[in-house]
Amino acid sequence: MRKLLLWGCGAFLSLVAQAQDPHFSQFFSSPLTLNPAFTGKFFGTYRIAGNYRNQWPGINNAFTTATASIDFQIMQNKMQRGDTWGVGFMGFNDNSSNGAVQFNYGSFSTAYHKSLDEDGMHQIGLGFQGTYANMFINTTNLNFEDQLTTAGFTRVSSEIFNNTTLKSKYLDLNAGLLYNGSTNENNNFYFGISMYHINRPRQSFTGAEYALKPRTNIHAGAYFPLSTSATLHLSGSQSFQAQASQTIIGGAIQLNATPDQLNPTSLYIGAWMRMKDAIIPYIGIEFNNIRIGATYDYNTSSLRTASMNRGGIEVSLIYIRRPNTDRPVNCPKF
Repeated sequence: MRKLLLWGCGAFLSLVAQAQDPHFSQFFSSPLTLNPAFTGKFFGTYRIAGNYRNQWPGINNAFTTATASIDFQIMQNKMQRGDTWGVGFMGFNDNSSNGAVQFNYGSFSTAYHKSLDEDGMHQIGLGFQGTYANMFINTTNLNFEDQLTTAGFTRVSSEIFNNTTLKSKYLDLNAGLLYNGSTNENNNFYFGISMYHINRPRQSFTGAEYALKPRTNIHAGAYFPLSTSATLHLSGSQSFQAQASQTIIGGAIQLNATPDQLNPTSLYIGAWMRMKDAIIPYIGIEFNNIRIGATYDYNTSSLRTASMNRGGIEVSLIYIRRPNTDRPVNCPKF
């Protein structure tokens, strides 16, 4: 029985290893998980970002994902005009099965952005990210057939790993390229490509070993004014991993309540679509250099019968500490 359970866990991990990486519907609000080349690419002295996602909240914590990051620019007084060197740190947690299976990641990233003109209106950036990953299964949270009674999983089984915790760890390498451009101080557009698991790290578990498949992400975005008090933001992302792919496109309108201020109070209303899967309404508010966003995935795929059209609740927060200067820097806005 014990060998059978070990084989079952190994098979489960094989499916996990071949599935897509954890992702956010608000990919545009999670720069360091989208592309390492976004490190340090913002107008400010430092940036703090956080995201939380609860997939299928009607099921008891089936999948929950959270990340927090900080990045900043270094040696700015030694950089050429328009150049930027960024450094960042990120923590990432992904739980499934009500915490029975947990992935924890710690990342360090750095990126250099080189100006392509004298005014810094066009830049190209190269970024790298190293990640330490730790995975474990808390066997005390697992239930098996021989524990089932008419009152639920109440019977104690001596075959359930003796309350042990099964662990695996590895190092991961990611990289990305980013082009960023502007034609004036009121618009911005970018295009990037990133690749994760370049070194194809291996997860060793219960005597078996699984190589993580590389993931490639192509993404683009832009914003431009519609009027003195309204700005349109557009973005899209296409990712590939093994036999899986995902496409998200959409946008939001930023309504400025105080358009004459450098950091206006704004309301964001829009929607994104995960093709063949979900419609994702979005609402956000921005004030005092803080932007808070919320989305809800309305499932439209063949899973909608089982999920009753319910998807994932997601919230994001970004805070950027503005520098002591009136000269804005054109950057992608998250």
